[in-house]
Amino acid sequence: MSLASSLVRPPHSATAVGVIAIVLWSCLALLTTLTEGIPPFELLTLSFGIAFVASLVILGRRGLAGFSSWRQPWAVWVTGFVGIFVYHALYFFALKVAPAAEASLINYLWPLLLVLLSAFSAGEKLHKRQMLGALLGLAGTAFIMQQHGPEAGASMPIAGYLAAFGCAVIWAGYSVINRRFNNVPSSIIGGICGMSAASGLICHLAFETTVLPDPGQWTAIVVLGLGPVGLAFLAWDHATKHGSLATLGALSYLAPLISTLLLLAVGRSQAGPILIVPAVLIIAGAVIATSSASDRAPATRSIVPNE
Repeated sequence: MSLASSLVRPPHSATAVGVIAIVLWSCLALLTTLTEGIPPFELLTLSFGIAFVASLVILGRRGLAGFSSWRQPWAVWVTGFVGIFVYHALYFFALKVAPAAEASLINYLWPLLLVLLSAFSAGEKLHKRQMLGALLGLAGTAFIMQQHGPEAGASMPIAGYLAAFGCAVIWAGYSVINRRFNNVPSSIIGGICGMSAASGLICHLAFETTVLPDPGQWTAIVVLGLGPVGLAFLAWDHATKHGSLATLGALSYLAPLISTLLLLAVGRSQAGPILIVPAVLIIAGAVIATSSASDRAPATRSIVPNE
């Protein structure tokens, strides 16, 4: 492959690959609630460990040559580690201490932030539609928190809400920065999953008591590791490096709709029909903010040279 062709790639197929991640992430909140009783960092360690082992099996079929893509500058590893490990540490924590449906919706402010940050990173002017979309998204988040009004007092899970919002900021920032490493093979995600599993284990041993999962919890953990944690990250890495960030941001709002409906359908959420109000506000904000965005992804020169 020539240098020129590696620097400019058609965005449509890469964006379509991103849909795989979006569909898998729709199941993330539900699968996490099915592991109820497992401490957050233990869950992170087990799920990322499964993803790491799966990557070793796949890449190991080529011997040591299969891991050549892991020879990357430190900036690549740090960006991936912060984006993936810190995001999931906050996400699992949020789902453990706050209502799952509410935390999930706050977390899903990230597609809107992705659109806004991608505009800033490209040096584009922020349009009124994008500002309106941001306000609607914030209104939806405020509505969620208002459901725990003064009568709930100290019981309002502020820490969980803040963790969920931190997830949104971190994942949007990671997705935009990841574009700068568009020459780094997506197989590096396996190594980052290994780093995340090791870090999760350290945090688990330091702060938590180990809980032995039962068969049902093990099933959910394995599915988490292979799907929303493993395959989804590979797909998203490829999509954010070569696809349209604006389109990915818009499509990503399919996930909270499906996620919330799944939680309600199986009775894993205490939320009632009133949750439709913030869902509509947040999703409407994303649609408005992205409706004027171009689907064309600009050619982006990688900051990581070819080896």
